[in-house]
Amino acid sequence: MTLAALSLRDIEYLVSVGEHRHFGRAAEACAVSQPTLSAQIQKLEALLGCAVFERTSRRVLVTAQGEIILRQARAVLAEAHRLLDLARSQEKPLSGPCRIGAIPTLGPYLFPQILRPLRSTYPALELVLSEARTAELLDRLATGTLDVALLSPPLPADGFVQAALFFEPFLLACPPAFRPAAATAALGRLDPDRLLLLEEGNCLRDQALALCGHVRPGRLHGTSLETLRHMIAAGAGYSLLPALALDDRPGLDGLIGYFGFDDPRVGREIALVWRASDMRGDQFHLLAETIRQHVRMPVPKVA
Repeated sequence: MTLAALSLRDIEYLVSVGEHRHFGRAAEACAVSQPTLSAQIQKLEALLGCAVFERTSRRVLVTAQGEIILRQARAVLAEAHRLLDLARSQEKPLSGPCRIGAIPTLGPYLFPQILRPLRSTYPALELVLSEARTAELLDRLATGTLDVALLSPPLPADGFVQAALFFEPFLLACPPAFRPAAATAALGRLDPDRLLLLEEGNCLRDQALALCGHVRPGRLHGTSLETLRHMIAAGAGYSLLPALALDDRPGLDGLIGYFGFDDPRVGREIALVWRASDMRGDQFHLLAETIRQHVRMPVPKVA
């Protein structure tokens, strides 16, 4: 075996199948056809002299030897991305591709505020946007398939750098029957059993539970903030929504009220996060500063 027979692209295919445990989804993530990816995986397994994956009619499993190979393959890809980062750091600040990920409860509401300023301030910057939950974003940062992420701390400190961006208050979003007696809401007066939550794995769910306390098992949950909003409009209960997600669209007028809390600490911190080993740290601090300057927090209008 020689290094000439190995390619980073084949290693990328290998890692993608290991992450998705599905050849079709891995091929889609790598922007190639499934037959092409399958053929390259078979070629690589033959070259390595061992089976990395165990294929069945229903699923793809990783063999014991495959786990070891995948671990090293991820390290190889991470170092390759680091090489690219080093080269980019010598270029004009914030130029070229920049892959930005955001948690789903933030991205759709923050991106519209910052995209125009970023493109205006850094015209050579090529933004590639994506959304995923916190754990996946951190994994993608660690493996070098993402450059920076917009997340809500606390986060693991090892291997990452955080630049604080802003504090985002939570609003009480509720149907008319749940309207607070005062202009602002009090956490202590909320019924935790009427709290609507996102699915497990969303950091906003954990934050809401930490503020509102335990809720009974089997409580209703939504797959997204927009689903929660519609559940609230239907009268199913109330929820805590981040302020940037404030929505006054006419279709739900009169069905949902938004109220600030009497405690200004009810909310979450938002930070820009990147790998500590990334040579573009100074540039990402500039990116963070630009975001800070252009975020505007909506204020609920209480009728």
